[in-house]
Amino acid sequence: MLNRRLNDPNVAPQERKAPEPAPLPSATPSAPAPNPPSSMRNIISDQKLRTAPKIAALRKMLRPRLLKTPDEADTWKRGDAEKIALITERLKAVLEKLMAEKPEYRVTRDEFEDLAEAILDDLLGFGGIQPLIEDRTCSEIMVNGPDIIFAELKGKLLETAHVFDDDDHAIWTAQRIVRPLQRTIDRSNPMVDARLPDGSRVHIVVLPSALQGTTMSIRKFPEKRLAVSDLVNFGSLTQDAADFLEACVKSRLNIVVSGGTGSGKTTLLNCLSGFIPNDERIVTIEDSAELQLVQRHVVRLETAPALAGTGLGSLSIRDLVRGSLRMRPDRIVVGECRGGEALDMLTAMNTGHDGSLTTVHSNNPRDCIGRLETLVMMAGMDLPLFVIRRQITSAVDMILQIARLKDGSRKIVQITEVQGMEGEQVTLQDIFMYKQPGQRGNEPSSMGGGKLEAMGFRPNFNERLEENGFKLSGRMFGSGSTTIGQRN
Repeated sequence: MLNRRLNDPNVAPQERKAPEPAPLPSATPSAPAPNPPSSMRNIISDQKLRTAPKIAALRKMLRPRLLKTPDEADTWKRGDAEKIALITERLKAVLEKLMAEKPEYRVTRDEFEDLAEAILDDLLGFGGIQPLIEDRTCSEIMVNGPDIIFAELKGKLLETAHVFDDDDHAIWTAQRIVRPLQRTIDRSNPMVDARLPDGSRVHIVVLPSALQGTTMSIRKFPEKRLAVSDLVNFGSLTQDAADFLEACVKSRLNIVVSGGTGSGKTTLLNCLSGFIPNDERIVTIEDSAELQLVQRHVVRLETAPALAGTGLGSLSIRDLVRGSLRMRPDRIVVGECRGGEALDMLTAMNTGHDGSLTTVHSNNPRDCIGRLETLVMMAGMDLPLFVIRRQITSAVDMILQIARLKDGSRKIVQITEVQGMEGEQVTLQDIFMYKQPGQRGNEPSSMGGGKLEAMGFRPNFNERLEENGFKLSGRMFGSGSTTIGQRN
């Protein structure tokens, strides 16, 4: 045994220089702290948290030798005591044999503990970014090559002290992420979308496209599923606006959530879906499954890449939207429209699948209309622009614009009704807008400290809300007293 060899008096003195290593006890294996006391420990310091060269070399050499197959541990969890004990015992056995053959690889007690933790992070966790994955205050992780890792903490992007040992180390972690999803990342497929076991969204690019080394962008999944009430408590919208959105979703209005990257579109979409009644059949369609619907009658669909080397087996968002129409859905929720599927989505909205929800990348409601026009054109149908706009205005009832403000907070900045067309132009009307106290003008504020205010207009679909049991007072829209009720 390793312990006995290090203590054997018959072993030559030069072979007994290293003290006894301290393997992790099988009965009480260590596990990572579930919540670091302060996210400040992840912020960049004068010195990166690099693994000692000897430990890094052993880590790279031993991690593949501790698995029976490359994918054996892909579904194992970092906090699983049984798996920690198993990997630790394997490490002790392999290290003992290696030390017998190559004395230069002897380790001290502290070195063994460091090596064991590093190996466990690689085989059961996510390597150099494992501390950031565990940190609940970190909402996004951006790996710009092995030496530069940023994280979003409380709405601010900061460079962290964490690093990977080298690009091979980063690729090892990338492979561990994509293999359970039956996806590949290599020279023939250098870019892939994936997700972590908790649903966090991952985008990975490797060499030769990633010039600085393996690049990963991880949008972490919130530990607790947020509801609209949470957004009200965060100040992302007012209670009046929340009540209005509840009435709109339950009245089966078609809603597009618009916003920039990282503005919170998917989170808002997830919250809105919570208003959908439990007795409706919902089909969700996403590139990487993130939505957490609590209803019972939900069908979750996710895109699939082509099989490596064959080009077969791929399913795009557009394929899934078309297929979903044969599933008798009451509602279709598309995580994001970014291509020709926009035409299929609008067609579905116009052919009885009202109450559908989706998101679009755009900077304001007017740009959202233009973006939808462009996406419809990407479907390859030679449609006149007027026809496309008519299709959009007859399908989409409302646009919710969400933005990340200069202080890092995320707010709904516009709730806008799509009223129809005047000539060849789409007519929009803001129902609520985010403004600073005393602010004038027709544009939402980009600064924190404001409020989502009613603009004094009732939506044209107000009669539709009343038909579905929601009688909203005039004060909600800018006059009278604020009440919301649902008729029995």
